[in-house]
Amino acid sequence: MKDVIYSYLKEIESTKGYSPLTIKAYTEDLEQFYSFCYSIDRAEITIINERTIKQFLVYLNEKELEKSSISRKLSSVRRFFSYAFKKELISKNLIAYTKNPKIKRKLPEVIPENLYSILLKSIDSIEHREKLLHAAVIEVLYGCSLRVSEACNILLKDVDFSSSIIRVLGKGNKTRIVPLGEESKLILKKYLQKRPSDKNQNYFFIKSDGSPVLSNYVYRFVHRYLSSITDLKKKSPHIFRHSSATHMLNHGADLTAVKEILGHSNLSTTQIYTQVSIERLKSVYKQAHPKS
Repeated sequence: MKDVIYSYLKEIESTKGYSPLTIKAYTEDLEQFYSFCYSIDRAEITIINERTIKQFLVYLNEKELEKSSISRKLSSVRRFFSYAFKKELISKNLIAYTKNPKIKRKLPEVIPENLYSILLKSIDSIEHREKLLHAAVIEVLYGCSLRVSEACNILLKDVDFSSSIIRVLGKGNKTRIVPLGEESKLILKKYLQKRPSDKNQNYFFIKSDGSPVLSNYVYRFVHRYLSSITDLKKKSPHIFRHSSATHMLNHGADLTAVKEILGHSNLSTTQIYTQVSIERLKSVYKQAHPKS
């Protein structure tokens, strides 16, 4: 099985549409599946059966993983066996009929609208040589509803101040155009004035030494800033994307337009933010309405 997993991963690495993070997740999931099968003397792909898959699900449940994590791992294994079946390495793809566990989708946590301006002021008040860079990255995460990987991969040529747009390379190597607001333009231009012009002429966001900004770096400074002003459980860069979508819908934005800005393939993915807005309305009703 190990050789087949290696061949499968090599194939998807050379296929357009798979991001490095997706390939990393598949690799980790399949390595875990192989280790489990090896531990129960089922390391040969031809002897894997429905019982093996059920044992693997029990094993994952015993590790007390979230249902969403188990679903993702099962999807990784399902894709792998589909590949093996197409290559005629197995005679029957039994896992194709194994269903993912039912997941009750959690509502994404968002920051209050007034907290965002407080956050920018707190960044501005500190003494840090990269504070303009930090503010600019956070601004596109929230102002343009970007994923952290999308923000890190913005090139200098992708930002068009005259047309007020940013060209974004999203999931599946799909390019989309995202509007750039006036306040966002001011923050990005302020950063560009201090950006080292003699270094790295490719990436828009670079550190003072000229190296491009990476996701882990963004995670660290976002967590630090959010920890200083809020007790929210989630303090990752993705909270700005959740907040941006929710705030747009709160102010009457069209759901289809928000879908396009976020770069979602399906409208159902965007609809989770309508539920967040409804929950906010319920909260306001309970606090303010005499009949509540």
